[in-house]
Amino acid sequence: MSELEVQIGRFLEELRRENVSAHTVRAYESDLRQFLEYFTPPGGSPPELRQFDSLALREWLGDLYGRRLSAVTLRRKLAALRSFFRFLVRQGLAETNLPRLLRTPRAPQTLPRVMTPEQTGNLIDKVGAEDQEQPFAARDRAIFELLYGCGLRVSELVGLNLEDLDLGTRWLRVRGKGRKERQVPFGRKAAEALERYLAVRRGRAGERGVFVNRAGGRLSDRSVRRIVKFYAGLVAGDSSLHPHSLRHAFATHLLADGADLRAIQELLGHARLSTTQKYTQVSLTELLKVYDRAHPKA
Repeated sequence: MSELEVQIGRFLEELRRENVSAHTVRAYESDLRQFLEYFTPPGGSPPELRQFDSLALREWLGDLYGRRLSAVTLRRKLAALRSFFRFLVRQGLAETNLPRLLRTPRAPQTLPRVMTPEQTGNLIDKVGAEDQEQPFAARDRAIFELLYGCGLRVSELVGLNLEDLDLGTRWLRVRGKGRKERQVPFGRKAAEALERYLAVRRGRAGERGVFVNRAGGRLSDRSVRRIVKFYAGLVAGDSSLHPHSLRHAFATHLLADGADLRAIQELLGHARLSTTQKYTQVSLTELLKVYDRAHPKA
């Protein structure tokens, strides 16, 4: 096994120990395996770590451009490589983080599509309805209530432990990106949904995760995405919706009703206010649509 392959494996193990989301680990693993494959000649071995230079990395990036990958995909692959080289520098296996010298492709400025409050409420109210005869209806309803009611990332939702719930005061302890913790309130409907679910929750012995699967183990982020897609297709006829759609709706609806941008930043767990400000653009876009429809001089 080559030195590069060994260090990629060690890097991925470190990510898992740091509780980086499973989705991110899978994406980084795929990107770095492709990087390894690019530099491994048929029947040969890739270069030693200290043999990599800026020119080699630019050739690799040029190959990605040649395959007409989207800017978003290119940015993710660069992020994976930069994170890997940062690990190598810490281990004393590389002198500098060479990928940081590569120019980051500009991603198109696209605004997230956001459901209206009425659409969101209609979707959530019908999740787990009796006529659907779903085996885990109470669990699924609680998942939707927390994703929208608290604006959680899917990794934060599946990472919730029983001791993180305070049903009396309606607060959650949430572990976000970079292992940062924050306190998030939740409303009456979410509390009621949680109480109904916890009354029938069947976790195996010692399982601390709030949301569990049919075997009693912690629910995975992939399973939550599948659950959201199922109900979105069944109720709203739109299976393109995903857990982050509910997070977008949470932030946009708060902003539209006058919530302070910095308060929304705290609730979402954004490190930078600029990340939260994209919801301002969503609200302005909706405002312009209302103006165009309603103003006689529009």
